Amino acid sequence: MKLEGKVVVAQGGGPTAVINQSLVGVVLESRKFQQITKVYGAVNGVAGIINEDFVDLTQETTNNLEQVARTPSSALLSTRDKPDEKYCKEIFNVLKAHDVRYFFYIGGNDSADTVRIVNENAKKSDYEFRAIHIPKTIDNDLVLNDHTPGYGSAARFVAQAFMGANLDNRALPGIYIGVVMGRHAGFLTAAAALAQKYPDDGPHLIYLPERAFDLDRFLMDVKEVYNKYGRCVVAVSEGIQDENGTPIITKLKENIEKDAHGNVQLSGTGALGDLLADQVKTKLNISRVRSDTLGYLQRSFMGCVSDIDQYEAREVGEKAAQYAIWYNVDGSITIQRTGFYSVNYELRKLEEIAGKTKVMPDEFINAAGNNVTDAFKFYARPLVGSGFPAAHRIRAPKAPKILHNLRERACE
Repeated sequence: MKLEGKVVVAQGGGPTAVINQSLVGVVLESRKFQQITKVYGAVNGVAGIINEDFVDLTQETTNNLEQVARTPSSALLSTRDKPDEKYCKEIFNVLKAHDVRYFFYIGGNDSADTVRIVNENAKKSDYEFRAIHIPKTIDNDLVLNDHTPGYGSAARFVAQAFMGANLDNRALPGIYIGVVMGRHAGFLTAAAALAQKYPDDGPHLIYLPERAFDLDRFLMDVKEVYNKYGRCVVAVSEGIQDENGTPIITKLKENIEKDAHGNVQLSGTGALGDLLADQVKTKLNISRVRSDTLGYLQRSFMGCVSDIDQYEAREVGEKAAQYAIWYNVDGSITIQRTGFYSVNYELRKLEEIAGKTKVMPDEFINAAGNNVTDAFKFYARPLVGSGFPAAHRIRAPKAPKILHNLRERACE
């Protein structure tokens, strides 16, 4: 049966460097089918659907769409709205009024849940409708996916940022602490390990939300590395927490802000890095301590995009259109690794993905809980793409000392 009607595609949650590849994949693939009467883009995600704020992408040129595909961030703009049942029912009412038969939502696990609820409303109303969730998140925390579009490019940025920080720290030794995004999953912070080339390269320590963070243990780790190398580079996830699941930032700072969903505000502040740096200064008596919070730079940094990430982001968009229009089915597109390095795409049920969070597996984290294993590096390296840079060192031998040797002989 050919289901005739309009397509609506929307983007939700945090932007990424490749989310527009998925958007363009949906649009160009959908425009190939005769039963598709129009392809609409919802401005500001689901909020745009509620407000009937659509752009007619049927009338956009292919050339410009390809330019948009190579541009980071959400071309249709985004939203942090987390729809409930009532909100989703209104989404469905708008889509039905516009004779929308295919709904594609590019986003994380909350977006998958939105697609699920909207789809259930369609079924209850006996309205022929196909809904597909297209994966996207730099956190890499969607279950049943080997990895998610957006992660590879963000991981590339994090790795290159720490590569530069390590070079700086080696030239002028001290303690450097870099805070990386990640509330519950440490995949992005772990990517800092790809900066390591030589045995003494940083980051020397990596702390993830998957392991309980102990401040005293942290200080001991830093002191041990500092005593060994005369310097220490640390990668810390913004979501590090104690053994009770309490975010560390709430233990070091009072009056913590919360977001619209009641979660402790982790991003948009350099507080965690500053607080940890202060602990190192005061308790280890080390004067040269610096911290950075990578923040939004991780998500849409122009010119730091993984080609693998781009290809896969395009293909999940194309596959979404094919599943919905060719095969007349609903679900969530997932990425499965089939070799080193190749992938395949599978459609899974929306309820299998929606509202669930994937965390770093145990084999990716070292026994001490302060670094990653080679298994993680083997997993992550292909995702950051080709042309990944490497730092080099001068290998020339040292010239002999003259005055120093004369003084030594004079003292004998």
